[in-house]
Amino acid sequence: MYNFNYIRPHDIEEASSLLANDDDAKVVSGGMSLLPSMKLRLAQPSALIDLSALDALKGIEVTANTVTIGAMTRHADVVRSKQIAGAIPAIVKLASNIGDRQVRNRGTIGGSVANSDPAACYPSSLLALRAVVTTSKRSIPADEFFKGLFETALDPTELITSIRFEIPLAADYQKFKQPASRFALVGAFVAKYRDEVRVGITGTKACAFRWHEAEDALQERFAPDALDGLYLPETDVNSDIHADAEYRVHLANVMVRRAVEQCLSCLG
Repeated sequence: MYNFNYIRPHDIEEASSLLANDDDAKVVSGGMSLLPSMKLRLAQPSALIDLSALDALKGIEVTANTVTIGAMTRHADVVRSKQIAGAIPAIVKLASNIGDRQVRNRGTIGGSVANSDPAACYPSSLLALRAVVTTSKRSIPADEFFKGLFETALDPTELITSIRFEIPLAADYQKFKQPASRFALVGAFVAKYRDEVRVGITGTKACAFRWHEAEDALQERFAPDALDGLYLPETDVNSDIHADAEYRVHLANVMVRRAVEQCLSCLG
């Protein structure tokens, strides 16, 4: 690694000020993406601003209609939360399959969302669960948050403080894992509300996105076979040594079908 300064601010205002005064500083929450990049010398921040001391960014709150998770809440905390399990068990399922135990005990939901890795799991849940990302400056609907490869709507001095999800009638997340990294080759999060069906897809393009054609088909008839013959266009679909575009297109259909089946079992 290169030399850098290490700073642990005591509140959000101090963290924001540090970012505003140093264009080359980086925020570290769990560090699951940034630290490996630094070890490979792909990133060279002048300072690491560690948010781990900011208790205001941690915690879980569940109401009759929403689940709110603080940005610095670890994946392991989500997995253990009986509150979330009672409201949106699909989020617990998603978190329990992120990385390995070490990653789940260090990684945070805010870090995952802010990083917008094309194969990360959480972004698909935000899109499917009508989430709102609250920051140190504003509130951003999930539909407006993910912009591209490792790119979001956040400005350079803006911090995620919490994420609010709307509780659906039923939801499920299905992931086809890359066996070494446990990232999603393709992941599909399906949520059924009274007025709409939402489908978030990850691992397929530059960032997570909603599959609107699948949503329309499932809104008309919420059943796996409503997706018969429906496939993502291969345009802009990722293709690499792990899976080509054609395979990912096939997997997207399969993962959404499986998620719909699980939703139907929950609905009885």
